[in-house]
Amino acid sequence: MDTSLFSDLLCESLNDNSGFFFKKGRLLEQGETPFQVYEVWDTPELGKLFRLDGYFMTSERDEFFYHENMIHPALVSHPEPETVLIIGGGDGGSADEVFKHPSVKRIVLVELDKAVIDLSRKYFESVHHGSLDDPRMEILIEDGLKYVREIGPGKEEKFDLIVLDLTDPLGPAAELYSPRFMAECKALLNEGGMFVLHIGPPVYAPQRVSGLMKNLTSVFHIVAPYFVYIPLYGSLWGMACASDTRDPRQTNKARVDEIIRERSLPNLQYYNGATHEAGFALPEYLKKILSS
Repeated sequence: MDTSLFSDLLCESLNDNSGFFFKKGRLLEQGETPFQVYEVWDTPELGKLFRLDGYFMTSERDEFFYHENMIHPALVSHPEPETVLIIGGGDGGSADEVFKHPSVKRIVLVELDKAVIDLSRKYFESVHHGSLDDPRMEILIEDGLKYVREIGPGKEEKFDLIVLDLTDPLGPAAELYSPRFMAECKALLNEGGMFVLHIGPPVYAPQRVSGLMKNLTSVFHIVAPYFVYIPLYGSLWGMACASDTRDPRQTNKARVDEIIRERSLPNLQYYNGATHEAGFALPEYLKKILSS
């Protein structure tokens, strides 16, 4: 095979046998922090694109596929969300979606790597739309694991939603997807609070998806998985909303659309009542993976 064919491509593996690519375009910045290697590209297909350690994180043109679906199924199902904790999410895209809900008074965003925040401010305004500098936002540069454990159960700080907007559960990040950490997050939820995370590509990493579902169901009474295609990730991608009392599957299409109107949620490009219901509608092969 002529390997020169790949010299102009940004490639990522989905597993040992599969992968995908985008044409490179122009490299805007690259470097290495104490935690990871980063690249910012201006690509012909997706506009500005951000990679960490060779993995695609976000891009200008498709970020809404991920961020809208990460945030709105949970927040639309909550009657009046006010406080949100985001662990990771340094690009500001999840925070931007949270701030669309008018009842939100405070976001605490805990990001390990300050460079992610700085690069997002520099290159990805079209992703965060100023949310990183919103007066309701508190940004903490520290380890999310340490932050949650230092708050601890019984302290005053509680949240209506906790979002794990992290890299995949590999290496040091794996501990943040453990049952222990999930239980520690659960202790920081208000009554009726919800916990959201991504669980990966079921077609290419079914064991990861089923393993994370086992972790969630060992901690929460209600676990609602849902799936959406993410162009930047090259696959159908899983997310899950967990709670002891609130089930987003009980919020039907008509009610979702009504809440969107009531809250005047602006600039939605993906999420609506139909997509809310569709995400939770599982084909048989997914049911099998989730129960394995």
